[in-house]
Amino acid sequence: MVVALDAMGGDFAPKVPIAGALAALDQFSNLEVILVGRNADIQSELKAAGREKEKRIRIEDAPDIIEMTDSPGKVIRSKPNSSLLRAVDLHHDRVADAVVSAGHTGVQMAASYMKLGLIEGVRRPTIGGLFPVGQGRFTLILDVGANTDCKPINLLQFAVMGSVYMKIMMKVENPNVGLLSIGEEKTKGNELVLASHYLLETSGLNFVGNIEGRDLLNSKADVIVCDGFVGNVILKLAESLTHFIMARIYGSDGAAGTVDAVVNDKLNSLRRDFDYSEIGGVPLLGVDGLSIICHGGSTAKAIKNAIREAITLSEGNLANALSEGIKLYDAGMLARGVARYRGYHDKKDEFEVTEDDDD
Repeated sequence: MVVALDAMGGDFAPKVPIAGALAALDQFSNLEVILVGRNADIQSELKAAGREKEKRIRIEDAPDIIEMTDSPGKVIRSKPNSSLLRAVDLHHDRVADAVVSAGHTGVQMAASYMKLGLIEGVRRPTIGGLFPVGQGRFTLILDVGANTDCKPINLLQFAVMGSVYMKIMMKVENPNVGLLSIGEEKTKGNELVLASHYLLETSGLNFVGNIEGRDLLNSKADVIVCDGFVGNVILKLAESLTHFIMARIYGSDGAAGTVDAVVNDKLNSLRRDFDYSEIGGVPLLGVDGLSIICHGGSTAKAIKNAIREAITLSEGNLANALSEGIKLYDAGMLARGVARYRGYHDKKDEFEVTEDDDD
């Protein structure tokens, strides 16, 4: 297994990505890592770690630097020798089996889409977020920002791809799929949700119906779909929630103070549950390859776990499994049209006012 790692990506590059790569090499004997970035900087970090002669590391020089203020289009046009684009190129050329980066998310999504292409039948790639629901289990919510405006067919495909991911990565044999809405009834929600409900209901997926916001963390569904605007708001709220709780209980300095030992243990467990470094990263689902996107503030542990995820998904042949799923649960024009028609008319019937109704 060969992973192309963006050594210059993230808030603490190149030190942290390289430390994560070395930790992954120590854990996985069948792993090779291509560190992509400025050669001198990478060599310096390896020397400082005493690993400059590591046989399972290769260096791919990439002198261009991506700034967080750069637009994805500008980077793809003017910085072909940046670490992230070169890493994607290595994956496209089958030199590497996967690409992992904590760098510019927009650039990684655009480069993966343009260079790797989409799996046949996939209309839009999607990115999900894993939310802990207890006992080591997670719910995957998608989309969380890649697609702010969606159609019902997009949500159906997100559900298919999310189900495939949960089966391979989380070993959930037949994932439950829920649709995020403002009520459990199929007539609740906006036009997108109404039509998507009927499309999911007839898809053949293990669809459990609408999921309300209060049910996101109670294991009602393994996969929850929504448009990327809503999903991103949920993701950012969740990221801030744990920090808020800890700050209110411990104080801004993080000191435990007089908190009971049992309560302290439970709070630390909660913090670990919401620690993104335990997962590492999430793949951009739908591209014809394996592109793992990590948090910009990733620690070495997060990078190591993202590489572990790349290994697991590669062994599970994610791209092929997604392709088969998209074909199996394909929805034609007629099914999509019927879903829109039923959603609109059931909503209209529910709120229809007649002359017999009281004022």
